[in-house]
Amino acid sequence: MRFVYRRTGPSLLVAEGRLNTKGQAVVSRSKTGRGKVTAPIFLLVPQVKLPKRLDLAGDAARAHESVPGLIVANWVEGRY
Repeated sequence: MRFVYRRTGPSLLVAEGRLNTKGQAVVSRSKTGRGKVTAPIFLLVPQVKLPKRLDLAGDAARAHESVPGLIVANWVEGRY
């Protein structure tokens, strides 16, 4: 497989091979290169959107809200 960069569209991963009688690309066994074609296998998109996995703002808000309760729960009357 070979990477082909295209400026105007999505880049390609292509395979070198030959066309059989049905017009399908197959691996070429010829050493001379006769009948070889380049067949595109994958179109590579420049960017994908992934779902958000971490919610740091929500975790930080919950931790911030719990701090006063933790202070009161661990308060020792005898110490100044």
